[in-house]
Amino acid sequence: MNARWPSQLNHGLDALGLALDQAHRTRLLDYLELLVKWNRAFNLTAVRDPGLMVGRHLLASLVVLPYVQGSRVADIGAGAGLPGIPLAIASPQRHFVLVDSNSKKTRFLNQVRLELGLTNVEVIHGRAETFSPDEPFDTVVSRAFASLVDFWRLSHHLLAPAGVMLAMKGPRPERELLELTAVSGLTPDVIALNPPGAEGERTLVRVRISQPPC
Repeated sequence: MNARWPSQLNHGLDALGLALDQAHRTRLLDYLELLVKWNRAFNLTAVRDPGLMVGRHLLASLVVLPYVQGSRVADIGAGAGLPGIPLAIASPQRHFVLVDSNSKKTRFLNQVRLELGLTNVEVIHGRAETFSPDEPFDTVVSRAFASLVDFWRLSHHLLAPAGVMLAMKGPRPERELLELTAVSGLTPDVIALNPPGAEGERTLVRVRISQPPC
């Protein structure tokens, strides 16, 4: 394990106000170790400097935890498991379904699920637009999956009636927001994020099919 990871994670969780117990913190770092190992052969993530992974992977995923709602969560275009795996570790009471069309990435996700004992994680090898779950999801989340309008078109059928879509973005995507509003007729919320150790502007675009009760 990289010697800097535990202190980076502890300081970052404190900054985010997330009180995770030691077992959850250890599991998050175990996930990073697996990611580093598999990344050598399968090129799962462009971030190869272990010193940057806590901020850019773990904390940048966990920063959206306060906006996740309900008990069923889908991570679309899950890739190497971001944000789905860190969120599943931090929220063992929720059921997470990680969807990706890349077989080498879903093999990695299944290995993570088995080695870390993540009984609340299910991995689906397939495309969002053809995925037909037995039950809809309270939250559908993505990180660097597609444009907002494509995320909407491909994934909104997965949402429960009062569900929420969360798209993790860099700087505020003005053009994508206009396109999404024109197609869906919905007005998304744009939330500024500040994950510790992650460089650059980060935003979260939240889309609700129905407005929450007052």
